[in-house]
Amino acid sequence: MIKIEIPSPDVVITRSKQLGERVESEISSVYGFTDYHRIPRDKGGIIMFFNANDDLMFVGKARKLRPRVKKHFEDTVSPIKNHRHEVHKIAVCTVEDPMDREIYETYIINTLKAKYNIDKVFYK
Repeated sequence: MIKIEIPSPDVVITRSKQLGERVESEISSVYGFTDYHRIPRDKGGIIMFFNANDDLMFVGKARKLRPRVKKHFEDTVSPIKNHRHEVHKIAVCTVEDPMDREIYETYIINTLKAKYNIDKVFYK
């Protein structure tokens, strides 16, 4: 049996209680994440979106974390596009190896039963 441990998040950002002025970009002011600039720009890893009850909504992987998080809040094909307002917390784990990212993503989706992931799901 293979033993996999979910990595601890390197960065966790939480939606601000009150939306303020525009800070760094549209994602900050529109969705309340004023400190998303803490997410590494040029590192790869795993992104986990949680709601206010700390339920895992979606897990994704990226070669470049910050642009990918931004994409989830801007594009029209993101699996969370209809649920962006529910996102309360974003946890990011830096994982440089692409194969490790793939394994962690699949493992987290199935272990924590991510609500809006439709690919790589074995628990349904």
